[in-house]
Amino acid sequence: MRAADPTLDQILSFCAEEPIERVFLEDIARRGLGRFSALEEDGRLVALCHVGANVVPSGTGCARFAEAAAHGQARMIIGEERAVNDLWDEARHRLPRPRDDRPGQPVYVLDAPPEAGGTGIRRATIDDLELLVPACAAAHREEIGIDPLRRDPEGFRWRTRAQIEEGRSWLWLEDGVIRFKAEASAWTPAAVQLQQVWVDPGARNRGYATRGMRDLCRLLLGKAPTVCLFVRPENAPALRVYERIGMRRTITYRSLIF
Repeated sequence: MRAADPTLDQILSFCAEEPIERVFLEDIARRGLGRFSALEEDGRLVALCHVGANVVPSGTGCARFAEAAAHGQARMIIGEERAVNDLWDEARHRLPRPRDDRPGQPVYVLDAPPEAGGTGIRRATIDDLELLVPACAAAHREEIGIDPLRRDPEGFRWRTRAQIEEGRSWLWLEDGVIRFKAEASAWTPAAVQLQQVWVDPGARNRGYATRGMRDLCRLLLGKAPTVCLFVRPENAPALRVYERIGMRRTITYRSLIF
């Protein structure tokens, strides 16, 4: 194996081998947003790593990306568990101690539309921005443990607006309350990956999450062959929702949060 400056065609071929695991890598490559390190063998990529705020390794020999990860000032290392293990074993002495280590995060997939949920879910519009910024911040805080409106309020507001403008944000709103919302963290011809699935705390434990997920997945499966997401293994309510609508577990991810 040798280090390579990968072409887009090489990246897409690599991602096509594992389109669910590598959905984020493919998405940012297609959008021209990623900075990548790679390893190749006989002209074919065997490992790929996105280096940015998130370091995302995939493939064989990911320990070779340790130096790039150390220079990237990452907020998170995340990806398929074995790839992250390989990278972290080599990089751990060059990076700060993680604030949180989350191994064994199941990746769920769905490729058949579930039963209808009977909700009013719709694509978010810019008129929803003032409602979604605090909701997305609350979801981020619950998931990551950091309040993005304290760390980077303008940047977070811009990212929330961009998700809306790119058609990657959906919500079910009734009586001014968000019964359900979610965003797409990645979208390729093979899959849509969801993130920040959230229900207003005052509306929880009433089945809204299950109904919202049913209808959102039905909508998305009309546009892509697969919906996927990953979740903390201790988040029992979320696991029940995903399994209730027919999602199945596949691989596992590991996240290191700094």
